[in-house]
Amino acid sequence: MLSLHAQEPPTPLTGHLPMGSSASAPCSVTVDSQSLIRDGRPWIPVMGEFHFSRCPAAWWREELLKIKAGGVDLLATYLFWNQHENERGTLRFDGDLDLRRFVTLCGELGLAVAVRIGPWSHGECRNGGFPDWLTETGCTPRTDDAAYLALVEPYYRRVAHELRGLFHDDGGPIVAVQVENELYDQPGHLATLRRMAEDSGMRAPLWTATGWGAADIPHDTLLPLYGGYPEAFWEDAYDGWTREMRRHYFFTPIRDDHAIGADLRSTAPVGTGPDPRRYPYATCELGGGMAIAYHRRPLVPAEDITSLALAKLGSGSVWQGYYLYHGCSQRLDLKEPNQESHDTGYPNDLPTVNYDFQAPLGAYGQVRPSFHALRLQHLFLRGYGAELARMPLWLPDARPASLDDRTTLRWAVRSAGERGFLFVNNHQPHETLPDHHGVRFRVHLDGGRTVTLPARPVSVPSGAHFVWPIGLDLGAGLHLDWATAQPVTRLETDGATLTVLAAVDGIPASLSLPADVRVEGPARVERGADGTLVTVTEPDAGALLTLTAPSGGARVLVLPHREALRLSRLRVFGRDRLVLSDDVVVADGDELRLHLASSSPSIALLPAPAALRGAGIGLPAPYGIFTRWPLNPAPRLPQPVLECRHAQAVAAPARTGGSHQRASAPREEDFDKAAVYRLTIPASALDGEGEVLLRLRYTGDAARAYIGGTLVADHFWYGPDWEIGLRRFADAAVRHGVEIRVLPLHPAARVHVDASVREGLDAARTRAAVEAAELVAIARATLVGSTGTALPAPNAYRMA
Repeated sequence: MLSLHAQEPPTPLTGHLPMGSSASAPCSVTVDSQSLIRDGRPWIPVMGEFHFSRCPAAWWREELLKIKAGGVDLLATYLFWNQHENERGTLRFDGDLDLRRFVTLCGELGLAVAVRIGPWSHGECRNGGFPDWLTETGCTPRTDDAAYLALVEPYYRRVAHELRGLFHDDGGPIVAVQVENELYDQPGHLATLRRMAEDSGMRAPLWTATGWGAADIPHDTLLPLYGGYPEAFWEDAYDGWTREMRRHYFFTPIRDDHAIGADLRSTAPVGTGPDPRRYPYATCELGGGMAIAYHRRPLVPAEDITSLALAKLGSGSVWQGYYLYHGCSQRLDLKEPNQESHDTGYPNDLPTVNYDFQAPLGAYGQVRPSFHALRLQHLFLRGYGAELARMPLWLPDARPASLDDRTTLRWAVRSAGERGFLFVNNHQPHETLPDHHGVRFRVHLDGGRTVTLPARPVSVPSGAHFVWPIGLDLGAGLHLDWATAQPVTRLETDGATLTVLAAVDGIPASLSLPADVRVEGPARVERGADGTLVTVTEPDAGALLTLTAPSGGARVLVLPHREALRLSRLRVFGRDRLVLSDDVVVADGDELRLHLASSSPSIALLPAPAALRGAGIGLPAPYGIFTRWPLNPAPRLPQPVLECRHAQAVAAPARTGGSHQRASAPREEDFDKAAVYRLTIPASALDGEGEVLLRLRYTGDAARAYIGGTLVADHFWYGPDWEIGLRRFADAAVRHGVEIRVLPLHPAARVHVDASVREGLDAARTRAAVEAAELVAIARATLVGSTGTALPAPNAYRMA
């Protein structure tokens, strides 16, 4: 029996932080030592990072809708000074640099905004975003040097001008502003930057700074935000996993991470960092993936991302911020290359263009498995975040002994009073954790009640990571004692509350209810003196339980994990609806739009609208308690013609560079000796809407794509196929074709890739070739409907 004793939660410290919205704001946003509060209710934001200036403006709207459909409600974005003032004295906020247009659009789509204004931003940008001309001024950057501040002041003033009327107090979407980034030993300068930003006209309820690396943050002036990644491209090219990243897969009260940005710090952390008793546990850089550097090319699967995010949530996070949530591309229209590189003194060489980050949404809007898997957690936060936000972390009596402990089950509870959530993580990257057999938990709540779950011992499979509820409110005065299924969301419909739970693969989905509850539905019911135990025999889209008690009635739907990954919640046709689809579905006013990538697409809705219309839609049919419509799949495109123009290739010299003397990427002139392939793109392949991906499988070390002689994309090989979105280059791609240049790997180059794909990189030492090229359509299907129907009667539908 695994045991834990919760204690009475501490009283939050209030009034000590100079933050919060004004009395005239349309709704209030405040913060205390425990959580954020919006309109009087605790709020756990789900923040996703997307860099507007690294994505064509024509794509912003659709990509923001995808981000929102993933459960993000707060959009973070960097400003890069060297993009907006590439030439001294010439400030640009037009085209793809139009900050005002982007933030306005976020507001129109219902996304709050956190603006990371720098002046130094990092983001794998050249000089961290500092313009090259700054080095010629003789100032001392990132300090209170008067000469430096005199250059920052007009930049801040222009940013404030662009954002006028868009701050929260004015009814706009901006709720947070971050100053600087990864500055560890200049607290006075951070305070100065906040003052300068406010003096220039920026007003926000929340002011933040990155707190990792034991950063010295000015006392009670800025909220420290933390992070954690599954891997680190900024480590050396040794074999195996980055050791410090193990920490992020344990439940712990430790917020700090000394690994992020360690390659840019001149000294090891010496302080203790901000006092955690004074600030809520907030994050801005939970790894949505990981960038690829030339010398180190990690591979990050979805479960590495979701288990890390869950571990942070179980450890007390009340602000889930992902970096990156949407990949992007480095700008090519500036005087200098815009990526971090050895040429500018960085330890790492990054691709000239590619900043995909293996993010939940790729650089061309590709939807990755991590998008669906994270959305499951975000639905939970939307439904239950207000309760969770006021629940502190409690750790079990027996806990892992060290970062190398792979035998002790990792679990924790966040609770207050008679309610709580039990978190389990049995996954970490690279090192398989064992199955745990005969598991039961005993939780002594601070309200005086002891809960033992489940009723019978279970096995927790390797790789499982989940949250189980204790004392969950089901509506109408009904409460779950506990459940061995994850809370997903709850929806008011047909005069009752519908609670959706997700089963955990390999563990029976059981619910413990009071003894006086009557249960109808596809489940085994066992009644005892202490209560009613309900076990759902086959979780599916029809596993609807109707619960009746003297206080009233409620409904519970138990989905299998595979179906829960398909679930989203959107407001469309006049109300909130649950949506099941393999493809990403966005709500845009009175339209539903699907980005079709699956082989047999469909959409299922609950409640169903009275009608649903659109090109390529089939007839509706029951799907459990949902109504499902089949859709035509994306068309099979005419395929490109692949021609080898030059088969022989010479590897770039094995150079090293940067402050750490790591392997350097091939230079532009090295690609003159690359293998050359030409792709002829059929014009008809780019008819219609939606993205068209050029998917390439190649053997090689590094590759570049050119259209009409212009570099449009590049890639360091690390295992997955290389994808290039052609829609933004459509006319030129058809007119000129696409040229691919591939280099082999020099035998002496020291490069890390994941062990699972090492054989592929080894092959690149003797071969450079494009093996296959395919055009893949991500078609758009637009659907319109009308007002909805009620929830079906219990057991009226079964799985179709």
